[in-house]
Amino acid sequence: MALAIRLARGGAKKRPYYRIVVADSRAARDGRFLEKIGTYNPLLAKDSPERVTLDTDRAKHWLSVGAQPSDRVARFLDAAGVVTRAAKNNPNKGKPGEKAIERAEAKAAKKAELEAALAAPAAEEAPAAEEAAVEEAPAAEAAVEETAAAEEAPAAEETAQA
Repeated sequence: MALAIRLARGGAKKRPYYRIVVADSRAARDGRFLEKIGTYNPLLAKDSPERVTLDTDRAKHWLSVGAQPSDRVARFLDAAGVVTRAAKNNPNKGKPGEKAIERAEAKAAKKAELEAALAAPAAEEAPAAEEAAVEEAPAAEAAVEETAAAEEAPAAEETAQA
């Protein structure tokens, strides 16, 4: 007979309350059990001492006899200091799924296209502005020369008349 230390559900609908029991692993979840060694009320606050009550002496006895705790009960036993539980590591749990990756790639491509579209007119305007400045410079120099020549012409005429 394989023994299991597990939770047996009780309580009303939407109001769960669990007994921590030692039972034959083949028995129904809420069915026949050998001994009740504690309770678990998930509706209470996590720091509440009544959330998990556990008879640690009986838990140690059943573990020494060969009972295997369920994952949740193993957490309770670890918190009580009865057994040490190796922390599980699932590095793939935090990775996004295929659809999320596709959406992120599409969003990045769209953003890159938008930035390229915004950069292209700015790049076209910059050389045009430089060309306009270059074109304006000779025109400005020519205008300065014309005004200087216009100022010199009357002065030259005055000197010629004199």
